[in-house]
Amino acid sequence: MSETKHGMEWNRREFLRGSSLAALATVLGGVRLVKPAARAAETPAPPSGERVKVGLIGLGQWGRELLDQLLRLPAAEVAAICDNYPPMVRRSQRKAPDALATENYREVLENKDITAVVVATPTHQHKEIVLAALEAGKHVYCEVPLAHTVDEAREIARAALKHNRQVFQSGLQLRSDPQRHFLLPFIRSGALGRMAMARAQWHKKTSWRFTSPNPEREAEINWRLSPEISPGLMGEVGIHQLDQVSWFLNHWPTAVHGFGTVAFWRDGRKVPDTVQAVVEYPEGLRLLYSATLANSYEADAEIYYGSDAAVLIRGSSAWMFKEADAPLLGWEVYARKDAFYQATGISLRADASKLKTRGAEAEAQTEAADPPVYFALEAFLRNSREVTNAVRDFTSLYGDTDPQALADYLAQEVRRLPAADALDGYRATVLALKANEAVVRGQPVALAPEMFELS
Repeated sequence: MSETKHGMEWNRREFLRGSSLAALATVLGGVRLVKPAARAAETPAPPSGERVKVGLIGLGQWGRELLDQLLRLPAAEVAAICDNYPPMVRRSQRKAPDALATENYREVLENKDITAVVVATPTHQHKEIVLAALEAGKHVYCEVPLAHTVDEAREIARAALKHNRQVFQSGLQLRSDPQRHFLLPFIRSGALGRMAMARAQWHKKTSWRFTSPNPEREAEINWRLSPEISPGLMGEVGIHQLDQVSWFLNHWPTAVHGFGTVAFWRDGRKVPDTVQAVVEYPEGLRLLYSATLANSYEADAEIYYGSDAAVLIRGSSAWMFKEADAPLLGWEVYARKDAFYQATGISLRADASKLKTRGAEAEAQTEAADPPVYFALEAFLRNSREVTNAVRDFTSLYGDTDPQALADYLAQEVRRLPAADALDGYRATVLALKANEAVVRGQPVALAPEMFELS
């Protein structure tokens, strides 16, 4: 998997050479992982006061969370909210009383003042809405998986690449999280020694079943329990962690083995409530993944195991656990240590030195850090505004007759915040859907390299 477009080719020597002992002590010295302050030359220019008029399509449980985050963002003006179920519209309208409230998404797309849309409908409804939004000239943020089939995901991604004067962002929120971007070069630098394996999990006791007095509505809102259209736990939940591991390891997998069962919620459902997967990567690396709706113990986490150390990521915090025979780099003596079961973890935190001077008050404040989805939506709004302004500037100077020149101009001149694009979303969707296929079939599924390409 290439990261050259973001300049993410790292190795151990470059990481250590570019960091002083003091900087390393700062990198590895607190409770949670926080992005270090960027140098002025590397910081994108501050955004202008112009707000992006955005329409939110889909007001289910996650759609309402997206609405809450959009309302917090200074760059967002929530101009429209949409859901085909009237009570959902009325419920959200209390939060956004000035927004256009509609049950028809085409009213949102026909509104010329709205420049961007966020699509948070059920997965199998993405294609129709996203393709129409792109044709209407809107910037599009589409939740993942992009679709419930590989063919539909490919169609969405190809359409997004075709409309290159618009921003298309996949809802892989961890790819916009500054804390993950801080940890990425550390994992890739070889600081853990030779990588041996990875493990990830998502455990939460919840039924995935909703009730309604209307049988038709009840069937509609329980689409995740319909085998014909549901990507299952691997697609609806696992996609984020599967993508993160592939991103950190800088490889796409070669095969996936899956297992699934209805372990607890035996209410007639056919979609497993508990799944496991073994994902094979090049050079003998494997990811062991588990997800369950039956138990919440240990919640969600990712662990990377190397010959010198392991790194545990839980939420927005990370810890390193060194092997007894690992080489001593020096900064470990300055780092904060936390006890986990029978082991001691070295806390990974970028701003530990600053927080140490502020004491317990700073520790308490950091627990209220913004969630990854906040940064993902922030990137979408900022990038949409920058691209809109760049297209306007280019066409006013050179006209609108050379699409390739415009594409080159946007690639060279627009400095975008980190975000998952159409290809990222497509590849993650392929992996998640194939993992779900392995779970459903109970058989391994081979993943050829060409499966992750759009050509």
